[in-house]
Parts: sequence; structure tokens; C-alpha cells
Amino acid sequence: MAKRIFKEDMSTKTLTLMSVYFLQPFVTIWGFSTAKLHTEHVYVPLLYLGIIFTLLLPTILLGRIIFENIKDRAIFSIAGFVGNTGNIGIPLGIALFGEQSVIYTTLINIANVFVVYIIGVYIYSRGSFSIRDSLFNIIKIPIIPASIIAIFININDIQLSPQIEEFFKMGAYAGIVLQLFLLGTFLQGIRIRELHPKLFLGTVSQKFILVPAATAFILNLTDLPLFVQGVIFMEMMTPLAVANINLASLYDCKPKDVTSLILITTLLFIPILFVLTYIIDHYYL
Repeated sequence: MAKRIFKEDMSTKTLTLMSVYFLQPFVTIWGFSTAKLHTEHVYVPLLYLGIIFTLLLPTILLGRIIFENIKDRAIFSIAGFVGNTGNIGIPLGIALFGEQSVIYTTLINIANVFVVYIIGVYIYSRGSFSIRDSLFNIIKIPIIPASIIAIFININDIQLSPQIEEFFKMGAYAGIVLQLFLLGTFLQGIRIRELHPKLFLGTVSQKFILVPAATAFILNLTDLPLFVQGVIFMEMMTPLAVANINLASLYDCKPKDVTSLILITTLLFIPILFVLTYIIDHYYL
């Protein structure tokens, strides 16, 4: 409503800059403080990252074949891998697997931070920037240094004062609110019927068919307990994360199209959830 009323007076670019460069580091540091990292759990997020890296290269090559527009190619290459592993993945894990899944879903969500702000920054940047500038954009993002500091604090069990913890928590909550506010400003202006059919079909097929099938195959080759395999499989099927909007907007890579894809994949995930529940009940529990 605010965007509809104030139109161009409310700049989505300003909201994006505030979110990415000022408030998202608070979200990251606060997120790392919610669960203690243990070496025995590290294998799960590493496997999650390994699956993404394994599938990323063929996806990039496929994107080069399917899309002529470099921005469409960038969106197809990365959007499907930046899933909503936090806001949807963590509570969904509790619903399907119980509270024992929280440590795994939290660590996967932490790993997803690096996917978003390293791989995601580079690929979305390539829609508008050179290779050199895209690599430099990764360095400029403050979330990665914030994550490294947060991991150091977590591993070394450094105790922060209650006032500092509350400071980070308040910043994180503000970041989450602003992120959803930013989503609303883009939802106000989207026209789903204007979304390129090839981009829509390609991204949705990749997100809900190709990636889950390849993930199930790779997980079947591991010795992980079925319960843990199920958690990873579920996280790989979560719809596109709102974080995609940050990067698409920041690097001028069709943010309205990305917003449409987030909305569509989230709506599609509702009926797909029944299929996911069946698969988990019969194969992973």
C-alpha cells in the first residue's frame, strides 16, 4: 500500500541498500548465535553445499543453451539454488521431522548465507557487470565478513553481554521486517503475465523437478541416516527465498521477474508440500 500511494517517492533501491549493507549483517550474526556449532554436524551443511556446487555447473551450461538474454540466464542459473531454508525450511523441518531437525536446518540455513552472498552475488552481478566487477561485488558485501566474525565467536564460545545480544537481535528483527517490506514494494508492481514463459517454466522445473531428483540420487550414494537425508532433501525443495530480490535489485537483474518467481514458487509449494510429505513419510522416515 505504501508503494502504491507514494510510487517513485519510495525508492526500492534505497530499501535494498539499507537491507543488504546495514541490516542483513545483523540477521547473519544473530542467526549464528541461535545454535552452537559442533564438528559432528558440519558434514551436513558441507554436503548441502557440495550438492549445490555439483548441480550449479550443468545448470549454468544449460542456461547458456536455453537463454540468449544474459539476465534471464543469470536468474535461471542461481535463483533455484537460493531457497527459503530459514523462514520456511526451519519450521517445516520441525513439522515433518520434529525438533531434532532444528540443528540441521539451522546449519543448512547458515550454509545458504554463503550460497546467497558469494555465488548469488557473482551470478546476479554477471547479468549487468563484468567478471572483474562481479568478483569485486562479492568483496563489497559486508555479510560475509560478518559471518566469519560470527562463526569465530560461536566456535570459540565467546560470551557476549546481554545488552550486545539484544542489540544484534533488534537489528536482526529490523532486517527481517525491512526484507518483507521490500518484498511488498516489488509485489505491488509485478505483472505475472509479463513474465517470460521460458524463464518461468525453466526455473520452476529446475526448482521442483531437476534439483530434487538429482539431490535424491546424490543422497542415496551417501551413508547418512535417512532422517538426515530427508532434512537435506526437504531444504533443497523449499521455494525461492526473498534474498533473491536483494541481489536482483542491487545489480539490476530483472527484480520484478525475480519477485514474480518467488511468488509463484511459494504458491506452487503449497500443493507440492503434500507430495513432499508423502515422499518423506515413505522413503526417509
